[in-house]
Amino acid sequence: MAKLLYLRDVGPTEVGGFGISNTDDLLLVEDIQLVEQVCTVVSVEFDDDSVADFFDQQVDAGRQPEQFARIWIHTHPGASPSPSGTDEETFKRCFGGVDWAVMHIIAEEGNTYTRARFNVGPGTERRLRSRVQFSQEFPASDHEEWYIEYCDNVTVYDPFASSRLLTDAYYESDWWEQAPSAADLWSERLLEAGR
Repeated sequence: MAKLLYLRDVGPTEVGGFGISNTDDLLLVEDIQLVEQVCTVVSVEFDDDSVADFFDQQVDAGRQPEQFARIWIHTHPGASPSPSGTDEETFKRCFGGVDWAVMHIIAEEGNTYTRARFNVGPGTERRLRSRVQFSQEFPASDHEEWYIEYCDNVTVYDPFASSRLLTDAYYESDWWEQAPSAADLWSERLLEAGR
């Protein structure tokens, strides 16, 4: 949980990853692993090659897909953990073909949203309550390592940055001081017409 809170707060955007589950209790998340992604304040887009590499690494480490590819965790920079339309579409598209999957969202103020989807039989969904299991051992906080993981994997994209730069340049320009005013042009034309 400490790592998830750190990743939520280290940057200004959403950030996402895969929950690494306990071998004996697949809903007990022991770690969150990031993959390369482009993040905005309202979206996370994983790099497909990075996801494939992550899956290969997890299989090489002896994990089953149920332990690393079923729990999608991401953050919301605002107060609401409610899934957006994009979140719902991503959950359906990326996790709709597996037996079960979980979407977990934690918002900036600590509110959470967790839902399990079961895609076998008639299929169903169920909201889950999330909590920290303090009876389980967990590693100490390692902000330096987590920051390195964040920097290695997260590209922050601000779609308004370039337009803001143009807008700032526009307002900082003194073009209006150098250009003749409409009144000046009108006066000059009237004078020329009267000659």
